[in-house]
Amino acid sequence: MTLFSSVILGLIQGITEFLPISSSGHLAIAEHLLHTSGMKTPEFFDVLLHLGTLVAVFIAYWSDIRDMIVELIAGARDLARRSTPNPVPPARRLILLIIVSTLPLFVVLPVKDLVEGLADNMYFVAGALLVTGCLLFASDRVKKGRKTEKSATLVDALLVGVGQAIATCPGISRSGTTITAGCFVGFDRKFAVRYSFLMSIPAILGANILSLKDAFEAGIIWGDVPVYLVGVAVAAVVGYACIRLLKMIAEKGRFGFFAYYCWIVGALTLVMTLVQK
Repeated sequence: MTLFSSVILGLIQGITEFLPISSSGHLAIAEHLLHTSGMKTPEFFDVLLHLGTLVAVFIAYWSDIRDMIVELIAGARDLARRSTPNPVPPARRLILLIIVSTLPLFVVLPVKDLVEGLADNMYFVAGALLVTGCLLFASDRVKKGRKTEKSATLVDALLVGVGQAIATCPGISRSGTTITAGCFVGFDRKFAVRYSFLMSIPAILGANILSLKDAFEAGIIWGDVPVYLVGVAVAAVVGYACIRLLKMIAEKGRFGFFAYYCWIVGALTLVMTLVQK
């Protein structure tokens, strides 16, 4: 792993993890363009990259995360006392909604290796990016909702979670799919964006815990770790900037640009793959 490759992959991860254009799809394309697919991106570096973008989420949404931690402790205390506040605090409801949204990911676990292997199929990645574009295009045309953590139902959370499970496929944007799903179930657009990022925390942590075993089995070149950390820092800084950008875009309620972008990248990937064949 060279310093240049580390910076480029960190930049791609930071931009695409949160903007609704699929980080997994872009990293797969980048590996082919940079010819790193021949030596494959080290699995340990991939884990670190995701942790870098997770740091960005914690910084951008620290007030929400802090409130949820406080309510998690208070909820455990109330459970021991067999008492429940009425109404339930919004942060506590948000915890429950995120837990429900995370459940569909367990369905993907048995086929995790098969799904990850799709990243080597550029035809699939190209098609998935085209589908992501269609989802984003549709999200702009959904009637604006008003639901927040105070009014969203468990069924709403489950449906958004199904979208997140589908987005484990490379080329399908996790943020794009979950934001679109949130809009379809009636979430307020700004809440749909906030919820998408907050629900990414257990998803990213869980995926990294599962990947650590594979990373250690594949072997870690400890001498390359300083190079990895440069890419991680780039991913964290750029990721935070992209979260801020998406917040502003959400206020205006327009994701159409990203739809056209995904269609263009998907089409170009398909053409390049056909030419290489």
